[in-house]
Amino acid sequence: MFGADIPVQRCRQHKIENVVGYLPQELKGEVKCVMKAAYRLSAKEGIARLQAQADWLEKPYPSAAASLREGLEETFTINGLDLPPTLRRCLGTTNLIESPNAGMRMRTGRATRWRDGAMVLRWFAAGYLETEKHFRRIMGYERLWVLKAKLQELGELRLERLQSTPPVADGRAVPLTQAAA
Repeated sequence: MFGADIPVQRCRQHKIENVVGYLPQELKGEVKCVMKAAYRLSAKEGIARLQAQADWLEKPYPSAAASLREGLEETFTINGLDLPPTLRRCLGTTNLIESPNAGMRMRTGRATRWRDGAMVLRWFAAGYLETEKHFRRIMGYERLWVLKAKLQELGELRLERLQSTPPVADGRAVPLTQAAA
């Protein structure tokens, strides 16, 4: 919907869990350490390090290697944005999403029968209000302006590219003068 240029950050913790799930117990700790260390590097260096790790895993554990390669670049999106380390640590996982949802499940319990839609809204509103009391600040929250500036910069670059590309009609490029008419 938003195009291929929209940055996507995949959860690093889930990526690590997926990869080590294909490995024997004696290798899990080593591969986990390599992956965590790579996520602290620049995007280019980290991707290269994990590509080398996937090459090393390819022959004995092809499923682990394939899992590591799948979506690898999307686990380094925040590194490519050159965000502060505290924000990278916080935004590299889906904890921001999963924590409120877990708190909500804990507070609503096993309620499964609802009279009507209004009752559902009341329960969820009350649950989220209670859950919100236990929220902690995002680590590095005072530097969120850096993330906003980087995303705005990406959006402006994307807009410039869209404006400089001629519209397409029937699979062929249309000259800008003709498209304006």
